Amino acid sequence: MKISELKERKIVRRATRNFDFEGKRIYNELEYDLPYKVDFYGSNQKRQVAKFIDMIPLFLVLYFIFHLPIIYSFIVTIPLVMIFGSITETRWGTTLGKKLFKMKVIDDDGNYPEISKSLKRNFLCLANFYPSFSERTIKDVAFGTRTFFETRLSMFMNNKLCKTYIVKESQVWELRKMLDQNVLKQKNL
Repeated sequence: MKISELKERKIVRRATRNFDFEGKRIYNELEYDLPYKVDFYGSNQKRQVAKFIDMIPLFLVLYFIFHLPIIYSFIVTIPLVMIFGSITETRWGTTLGKKLFKMKVIDDDGNYPEISKSLKRNFLCLANFYPSFSERTIKDVAFGTRTFFETRLSMFMNNKLCKTYIVKESQVWELRKMLDQNVLKQKNL
């Protein structure tokens, strides 16, 4: 059993056009087996900040100790973060930035990713920083209509291609427990 195969049962109440004798609306209850949602609210922004937190110590070492110019320090920091990030994700399932946000990297089996998968995931991270621009309009009583321009950086493509997941630390044991229960169910069948 893999995380991508996990299902969770949801019961949805849908209103009908019918009413009972007291005038209350009649609802139908529908049950669905939906894919288990691994990601969490705000993970995209936290992952972006975590990546920059991972870059700061290496940038400072290159700039202050090796006396590289700022632009060279920044350029050299990018591959170093990918390599060190891959090593720490394979060993501990997290990097410095992810540890501060209490996030872990796991593969489809619920384990920390292998070094090759982690390297692939981190190199694909460069493609994630391709921004998408959008316009958002908010209607407010006090200020009327306001329009904002947003830049969104999607941090999910590398995980989708490598079949890895970024989860909360507290969620890792829950996922492993669910995987073990499903394996036991399959063995008993």
